Amino acid sequence: MSGTPRGRGTGPVSRPPDQDWEPARARPLRGRVVLVAGATRGAGRAIAVSLGLAGAKVYATGRSVRGHPATPGRPETLEETAEMIRAFGGRAVAIRVDHTEPDEVRRLAARLRRAEHGRLDVLVNDVWGGEELTEWGLPPWKMSWEKGRTMIERAVFSHILTSRFLVPLMVARRRGLLIEVTDGAHTDYRGSFYYDLVKSTVIRLAVAYAAELRAAGLRRMAAIAVTPGFLRSEYMLDKFGVREENWRDAIGSSRHFAASETPYYLGRGVVALAADPAVAARSGRVIGSWTLARAYGFRDRDGTRPNWGAVFARM
Repeated sequence: MSGTPRGRGTGPVSRPPDQDWEPARARPLRGRVVLVAGATRGAGRAIAVSLGLAGAKVYATGRSVRGHPATPGRPETLEETAEMIRAFGGRAVAIRVDHTEPDEVRRLAARLRRAEHGRLDVLVNDVWGGEELTEWGLPPWKMSWEKGRTMIERAVFSHILTSRFLVPLMVARRRGLLIEVTDGAHTDYRGSFYYDLVKSTVIRLAVAYAAELRAAGLRRMAAIAVTPGFLRSEYMLDKFGVREENWRDAIGSSRHFAASETPYYLGRGVVALAADPAVAARSGRVIGSWTLARAYGFRDRDGTRPNWGAVFARM
């Protein structure tokens, strides 16, 4: 079995996290400006909502807006993400952006420069778009290179392009955090050639940016790759025919599902990193949600502390 449960998606749970989450009350990110690229669903949406609940002003970007869904079969939109943040008193702006198009990303950067006077504190690269492109059970010489190229464009080039135009806003202030969202905090093969290539490369983007930031003397900036464990996303809930309220009913179909986590587990981890004044010490690493939970003392929405890293080590 690969390090990733096959078919694991990135759709969201349907409701925002609980209001009584302590960091949400504390608002540790009040006054910060963040941008989450790929905030329509799943980990991206949960990260955006979590950052908003923690007090940050959130720019949520991606391709799916009302009337124009970008992912076949998925109904989620950027507007919904922004509405979830506002429902809890947060500030959010939803902007449709194709992060593979240089002109669109350039305009996004210009908009933030004008609206926020050049301020950007956190950039989260979570653009994916590879669910319908991933091929399992085939060797690379039998896979569709067309699908592979599209996956690389969506899930790697989009990250490179977004960082190219948005990171300069942080460099100008000599502080900021770049988060790369990947799948797996390991070097083992992920079971499908292009999938593995993309997810491994995203980790290298964080490693490379961390090295370049250090070389430039930008000691108050950090680049970190983060990963969820077995993500209990809306996509996976749909796949198993359950909802968040009764997700344990699906454990019989996959024993590893018992160790799954909500997307907000990683969202809380990103908030903890963004609020950590010593976050630069973690720059250049890939960190799992389970490791962040131990380091910063938070739990998932149901009060548990899933540890996919331990499960994967036993597999």
